[in-house]
Amino acid sequence: MDLVTTATLDKRDWIAGLEKGLSIIASFDDANPRQTASQAGQRCGITRTAARRYLLTLAHLGFVASDGKLFWLTPRVLRLGQSYLESARLPRTVQPFLQRITAGTHEIAYLSVLDGDETVYIARNGAQRSINTGFVLGSRAPAQVTAAGLLMLAMRTPETVAQWLAAATLRAYTPHTLTDKERLAVEFERIRAQGWAISEQQYELGFRGLAVPLQDRNGTLLGGLNVSMLMGQESSEGAVKRVLPVLQETARAMRNLL
Repeated sequence: MDLVTTATLDKRDWIAGLEKGLSIIASFDDANPRQTASQAGQRCGITRTAARRYLLTLAHLGFVASDGKLFWLTPRVLRLGQSYLESARLPRTVQPFLQRITAGTHEIAYLSVLDGDETVYIARNGAQRSINTGFVLGSRAPAQVTAAGLLMLAMRTPETVAQWLAAATLRAYTPHTLTDKERLAVEFERIRAQGWAISEQQYELGFRGLAVPLQDRNGTLLGGLNVSMLMGQESSEGAVKRVLPVLQETARAMRNLL
């Protein structure tokens, strides 16, 4: 069965209130952890009165707390993401294979997917010594600065990649972030040709990521298998030689199961 998208959904089935309620939740982020109804409404493109009604409803349901003026999310919001992690088959299926990657590389292993322009980490296995480093489940990062994100963007059709580059706003997170669109286009071509991606210090100084595609038996891209590691004294070539074969072998083993 095909997934229903906003492009195919009949207007009679569209619930605008649900869309606006979810947009209110999504309006909270690290730059806006607490908001007034006016601020939330402005970010969501709705009136202060409407935003206040949605916020009060969310507060009644336990997803939002308030001091009477400011509103903020509560831990109950995590139930939404937890529902995905518990119900989706893919994160559960890959977990033993992520353990294999960690055992073979002694690095943190992830399964990542694209959500819009962001890399989302939906499964993880980490060595105990590195338990406090790396991304937690559900973490998001701009796709073009992570190895998995670069890989998944590069594996789109050339036309889609060109459209993405034309519309993208590339922000520098470190002095090493690639923000030149022509150079990024060349990097996409290189990744597509070799079938794997590496990102070094583009998002965080001192960190390196390496990723390969996770595909099903029909060749459909499901996500990126990747590791995140401290760079230390290891060269790029040394890291690729040590980690890439483990990632590739694991991806091949999983392909027949998906």
